[in-house]
Amino acid sequence: MSKIDANLLNELRIDDRARELESGTPRWLWPTLGGIVALVLLAGAAWWFLAARPVPVKTAVAMAPTAGGAQGAVLQATGYVTARRQATVSTQMTGTLVAVLIEEGDHVKSGQVIARLEDSALRAGLGVARANLEAAQAQVTQAQAQLAQAQADSRRQNDLVAKGMVSHQAAEQSRTAMASAAAQLDARHREVDAARAQLAQAQVNFDYTVVRAPFSGVVTVKAAQVGEIVSPLSAGGGFTRTGVGTIVDMDSLEVDVDVNEAYIGQVKPDMPAQAVLDAYPDWKIPAHVVAIVPAADRGKATVKVRVALEQKDARLVPDMGVRVSFLAAKPAAAAAAPRGVLVPPDSIVQRDGHAVVFVVADAKAQQRSVTLAGQDVGAMKLVSEGIKAGDTVVLSPAASLRDGAAVVIEK
Repeated sequence: MSKIDANLLNELRIDDRARELESGTPRWLWPTLGGIVALVLLAGAAWWFLAARPVPVKTAVAMAPTAGGAQGAVLQATGYVTARRQATVSTQMTGTLVAVLIEEGDHVKSGQVIARLEDSALRAGLGVARANLEAAQAQVTQAQAQLAQAQADSRRQNDLVAKGMVSHQAAEQSRTAMASAAAQLDARHREVDAARAQLAQAQVNFDYTVVRAPFSGVVTVKAAQVGEIVSPLSAGGGFTRTGVGTIVDMDSLEVDVDVNEAYIGQVKPDMPAQAVLDAYPDWKIPAHVVAIVPAADRGKATVKVRVALEQKDARLVPDMGVRVSFLAAKPAAAAAAPRGVLVPPDSIVQRDGHAVVFVVADAKAQQRSVTLAGQDVGAMKLVSEGIKAGDTVVLSPAASLRDGAAVVIEK
């Protein structure tokens, strides 16, 4: 290449410094600008991800206030609903079930048929006993006829003796025959009595094939099926049932509670109480102490107390958990329940100078302004407007929680 050509190429080359001056941006600053742009993009992506991600929250349910309460409680204890009258009904004899006429939950009356056993052999035996009684009664009729004939013969012989037409020996023989006929008639009467007793026994055995309810109540357990062998004894292993079903007299339900022996002195017979079922915490049942069982459980250091319930309905079933409050005095008539709903205090927060709660609906937090009634019910706040009973409210909502935010309820 010539020297002239080299000079021309140098004139055509653009100097880096001139390029920086033309662009206005120093070359060393380009990597910094690229990092700033990347950080902005990452921050935007993080904000979008966090905004779309559900916020975990803890919740509670707004409740309607109830009238009354366990006021003046001197002691509280827990226990269970028990039935003073319940029975596992079995048969009086071993036999095979041909009918089971009960199901769990059925209401039965006293004397109602609940099951039947196979009875062909006993039915035949009952028929034999009835026939024997009829035969014995027929023999009584025959013996009565023979006695009547002997009595007539004796009278005729006595008349003939009085007229001197027959000997005294003939009269004595007629009297002996009459006495023998009377003895035979008495024996036939005894045979009738024996046959009647045998018939009664056969009838009792036959009646044992029919299982009846001993009292009115509700069936809680059906323990046997058609075709199974039932026995009043426990013999037979796993192939023999010892009961047909269990019946509970729901009118006999009461509560057994275990009271710590250190506080049993505070409990007295006929003491007023209030029972609350674990299944229905809003149902406060008036009650009173029936008796203090005079025995202590040394393992638990408790004494059992029987408590009678003064209100009962279909919600009450055996073995339910109960909390009993023993009261110093019988509570007066309950005042009307306050209007509004009850919420935990930490569910109410301030937003823009207003009291609000966040209600969870369709997996989103809905901000609602509320009006406080200005009174507390126990540890709860009474809200008169803004939410209704049954609404799910967020507990201790974070300051960043906003209306419409997606939420997930923590268990």
